[in-house]
Amino acid sequence: MQSDGFKDSEDKTPSHTVINPVPSTENEAPTTAGPYRLYKRRWFGVFAMFLLETVVAASGPWFGPISNNVVRDFGFTLGEVNWLGNIMFCVFLPGAVLTPIITKRYGLRRCCEIATGLLLLSAWVRYAGTARSLSKGGAYTLIFLGQTIAGISLPAYQILAPKYSERWFDLKGRTTATMIISIASPIGVGLGQLLSPLFSNTRNSILALAIMTTAVVPITYLIFEAPPTPPSYSGSRIPSPSIVSLLRAAFGYDCPSEAYMTLRERFDLAILVTVFSVLVAAINSFSILSSQWMSPYGYSDNTSGLMGAAMLLPGILAAIATAPVFDRIFTHHLGIAVRILCPIIGLGWFSLIWAVRAHNAGALFGIFVVIGICSVSLLPVGIELGVELTRNPDGSSALLWFFGNLFCVIFTVGQNALRASRVASPPQNMHHAIIFNGVSVLTVTALVFFLQGKQVRRELDQRMYDEGKAQGTIMTRIAASPSTEDSSAKA
Repeated sequence: MQSDGFKDSEDKTPSHTVINPVPSTENEAPTTAGPYRLYKRRWFGVFAMFLLETVVAASGPWFGPISNNVVRDFGFTLGEVNWLGNIMFCVFLPGAVLTPIITKRYGLRRCCEIATGLLLLSAWVRYAGTARSLSKGGAYTLIFLGQTIAGISLPAYQILAPKYSERWFDLKGRTTATMIISIASPIGVGLGQLLSPLFSNTRNSILALAIMTTAVVPITYLIFEAPPTPPSYSGSRIPSPSIVSLLRAAFGYDCPSEAYMTLRERFDLAILVTVFSVLVAAINSFSILSSQWMSPYGYSDNTSGLMGAAMLLPGILAAIATAPVFDRIFTHHLGIAVRILCPIIGLGWFSLIWAVRAHNAGALFGIFVVIGICSVSLLPVGIELGVELTRNPDGSSALLWFFGNLFCVIFTVGQNALRASRVASPPQNMHHAIIFNGVSVLTVTALVFFLQGKQVRRELDQRMYDEGKAQGTIMTRIAASPSTEDSSAKA
């Protein structure tokens, strides 16, 4: 199988082997010399995956802020509206398992192309459900089916973020690249909450989502499979261990040597998966239930959407600021960052038990900003730390997002069941759900004090880089000698 204009035989070249630079199909010059190289077009794939994930992530919470309007316009129940978000988490689970398998068999780019085709299909199936000629059941079936198809496409972009960054970026850029792709999910959630209430009715809102989806589909062709020369030892395109090997290693069973994990690494991975899953579930369940949390206390759908955006958008700015710092300054301190920020997040969610009440918008906005800054900043850190512990980018990412989405279903269904009755004060309030959410997050975040978080992959990459640098004179001389292919490309 060919990818990005280069043959598979080139992809199997060991990263520490001295090789001549191979020109790209775009006659692009590498930005560094030696056996490891960076290519400017690596940013095209980051940009494409970012936009695609943003749009598909917006589909999940799109109906949350307008849930009461959807009930009025279509006749659905609040429980049925909640399942329009829940179903995306449910179908994500098998998708998380299949994504590494499809990528291993057909390649990263082909996996993204399949996901983009499903994303386009979901947009217009969802809009077909808004036809006024349909019965309530027919409308719900089509909208539900559209959400289901969108959920199938989501894992490709989320799970492959660390795989793409490892394949195209070096030690000084991997966390930043993972950050840019990963924050697309909270950006999409924030935009979904912010944009869906802005339209005159729910049908126009769903049409706007379909148009937005269609507009970004062509950029999937900016995602290239792999560079001709890897950026690091880990990015040398040696195939990652399978998801089965990762699971066997995580539970201490016999596995291939490249998948082996020490007892400490397995313990750290269990803590990381648990904390990551609950934090993702807390944010995503709120994005679906935001209107139902707030409306009993007199807050409008627009205000609920703004609170969700206040949690996510400042967090995105914080992630943009902190990711390069982790790449270049605090390169060996991902575990420390987790231990500092997670307790703050836990206290923030716990404080909402008393803060969610009438006429308290200022305090609520402040709490959501703090939660968002800490949570979104930790998102790429958690994903990269999972790769450090397992040396398996797509496998560890699939494991984290699988349980993250599983907990989203548990949190959303559980909180919906904790809704107060119509005769409560205020009617149908979600106070017990807020208590469940706050106590769960605070309890789980306490586990991070037992996390060591040793960065094994980075240590290996640094060692191989130093060995290559020691032979720099020979490598530079060979690399400086243009190959026949270089000469013909320049001609």
